[in-house]
Amino acid sequence: MAYRATKTAFRRLTALARGQGGYFTAKQAAEVGYSYPHLVYHVNAGNFEHVGHGIYRLPEIPPTENDDLVRLSFWSRDRKDLPQAVASHQTALLLHGLSDILPTKTHLTVPLTFRKAPTMGVVIHRASLDSQDIDEREGFSVTTPLRTLIDVAADETISDEHLQRAVTESLERGLVRRSKLDSAIRKNPQAKRLSKSLEAAS
Repeated sequence: MAYRATKTAFRRLTALARGQGGYFTAKQAAEVGYSYPHLVYHVNAGNFEHVGHGIYRLPEIPPTENDDLVRLSFWSRDRKDLPQAVASHQTALLLHGLSDILPTKTHLTVPLTFRKAPTMGVVIHRASLDSQDIDEREGFSVTTPLRTLIDVAADETISDEHLQRAVTESLERGLVRRSKLDSAIRKNPQAKRLSKSLEAAS
């Protein structure tokens, strides 16, 4: 690449990586002007870090608080370079500040067709999520508070006390509307525990 083209490519790559926790894929790099030989050169020069298969990082960008979730989002990308994993269940409760439970493992929801084996410390849940079930964060996605409550209500490892606390907190902070919870209870038989929690929050 010529000097001016190189500067433009680096600016574009930096802007892209900043919105993704400092990470980018080989495909994304190619789209802004970096061929594979360029990637190899910059890795060897210390300008880029090679952190996984087809995944790179700009070392000048500090890791985010949720760097582990950003890495898992990149790990889950499909052949079209699109992330498949969404932080969910206990992990999502923590991210939304709806529980003081500190999960010992990271919970992710992936599509039914997802085939990658989970890495150590990761629990995979398979489900079809709609766009309205997902909140976008910097470099990763998380289930919305409503979807999170539906998921944990079906999780028997979450006590009634913790579920009730999460429901109460979500209502008081305006993260979820009571009408939405009522609708979710009617549509999701597995969310019947939410009914008791909703009554207790009245």
